[in-house]
Amino acid sequence: MNADETDAQIRELAAERRLPQSHLDRWLAMDPTSRDAMLDIARTLRLRTGQLVTLLDTLDEIAVREHVTVATILERQEVRRVASGSGSAPSRASALLEALRTLRYPLLKKTQDDLYAEVSALKLPRGISIDLPKDLGSDELTVSIRARSGADLAHLLDSLDRSRSGLTRIIEMLGGKK
Repeated sequence: MNADETDAQIRELAAERRLPQSHLDRWLAMDPTSRDAMLDIARTLRLRTGQLVTLLDTLDEIAVREHVTVATILERQEVRRVASGSGSAPSRASALLEALRTLRYPLLKKTQDDLYAEVSALKLPRGISIDLPKDLGSDELTVSIRARSGADLAHLLDSLDRSRSGLTRIIEMLGGKK
């Protein structure tokens, strides 16, 4: 496919998705290989407008930071595995964006993984759930209790009390302390 055909298909897809002009302009300004790779991903995963905008923004940030082309990023094994893996197109699109977010924010991903490991290590009973803030955008921890009886509630509260030091450590981690 030549560059004019690719550009026409990109414009058609952008019109269908009502992609903002600034994002279309950035897409069209990419090198030909990157434009093709973006078009392939957008079609394969049937990206919605918001996903397409997020993908363009995230890829642009990674490309600038690492001094590589968008095509180079999209050809990485961890990205290709997600994009061409099993599952529905919407679930693969979400997984792709998450994989790219991990590439863009490696420290955030490591911190999240550390926090999830801390929560898992608490081995809390089924009636207690710990919710970490989305993208660590806050230093608040949410603890939920679901009890069916007074005895059940007493058991869950005892479990929380035994986990006090671990919960304190998690809250301190959320606040930026190691």
